[in-house]
Amino acid sequence: MNMPDPDRSDPTRRIRPIEEPAPAAFEEGVVDPDRGRIRVVTIICTVITVVSALFAIVLALHIVFVLGEANPRNGFASFVDSWSAAVSLGLRGLFTPGDAKLQVLLNDGLAALAWLAIGAFLTYLVRRLALPAGRRAVRYRRVVR
Repeated sequence: MNMPDPDRSDPTRRIRPIEEPAPAAFEEGVVDPDRGRIRVVTIICTVITVVSALFAIVLALHIVFVLGEANPRNGFASFVDSWSAAVSLGLRGLFTPGDAKLQVLLNDGLAALAWLAIGAFLTYLVRRLALPAGRRAVRYRRVVR
């Protein structure tokens, strides 16, 4: 004998909604019209920073070699000396104290600081002129694809 289901026969029972499966995960794309320009500006600024830091490191190495009295006939020391002369920005004879070590420290130290300042100014200028106003200080970007 079939017994009536009390849930079905009760007119005041609550209607249960049909459970639907959870929606499938989907990807949302973000279109950034300035993405290519930001990438190029970032690469240019990185190159400027690396080159200016490299020149400052060469000048600092030359200072260390002179203060440490490195052998000037050594191949590496002479290479650093000639390269530092090329990137000294004409500051090699700016200060002329009596001590040769102090002269190298002042002149090449000032040139190294000048290269770091030049690199920072150029990267600031490139970002200021090439990036849109809201994107000038972009340090980290997350791209959602």
